[in-house]
Amino acid sequence: MLKKRLIPCLILKGDKIVQSIKFKRYLPIGQANIAIEFFMNWDVDEIVLLDIEASIKKTPPKYELINYFAKHCFLPLSVGGGITSLEEMRKVLLAGADKIIINQAAVRFPGLIQEGARVFGSQCIVVSIDVKVNAQQEYEVAIDSGKVLTGMGPVQWAKEVENLGAGEILLNSVDRDGTKQGYDLELIRQVQKAVNIPVIACGGVGKMSHLVEGFTKANAHAVSAANIFQYTEHSTIIAKAYLKRAGIDVRLDSQVKYDDIGIDEVGRII
Repeated sequence: MLKKRLIPCLILKGDKIVQSIKFKRYLPIGQANIAIEFFMNWDVDEIVLLDIEASIKKTPPKYELINYFAKHCFLPLSVGGGITSLEEMRKVLLAGADKIIINQAAVRFPGLIQEGARVFGSQCIVVSIDVKVNAQQEYEVAIDSGKVLTGMGPVQWAKEVENLGAGEILLNSVDRDGTKQGYDLELIRQVQKAVNIPVIACGGVGKMSHLVEGFTKANAHAVSAANIFQYTEHSTIIAKAYLKRAGIDVRLDSQVKYDDIGIDEVGRII
């Protein structure tokens, strides 16, 4: 049985890592290279890098920056932002990324998922699905940084994405993003039950117990978070220790003594 994964998400705007709040406000945190170094030494399974500026400004991916990250990151690196064609996918992979993440390009050009999976393999293609609660209080897929509603439900789109050949889904709640209220567990449950490919939960983590809930209450295959690891004193080693104590089967660094770490109910070291 595959172990559960912990995946930090780095939100890149320009050359800075930012804190995202409901896809509307972006607060600068620090340099991307420092963040990569930080996570390399703090026991994570993968890293997600999302260049929101490339998506907003509709510019190509920053290949040189991706190459820099890849050279300093000895973990699987998934990269998204500004990828709209097969050739851009190729260049991102040549720059050192292990997986491609596409979002609005997947909605606008669904055939890109199929072509990407055919050329590079399904394991390389991650489709990011951003979801908002609409005026009818129903889940709806959103694109363009959450500004445009597509008319599609996330379950419907997740099934189509799987059929087109995507290897994973990165599922994010726009309404929970940056709120520290925890994952939208119902959303994750609905999508997870509808597909057979891994679903990565994202959006809303404010304490370590939210990571546990992503696994135990929504059955996610992996949990991802951004702000809690970059804007608080929490580390990913503490997160792994917390998950281990909750009985979650996570991959552990052989050099870390997880049982020696004292943690309170919200994940602070005691």
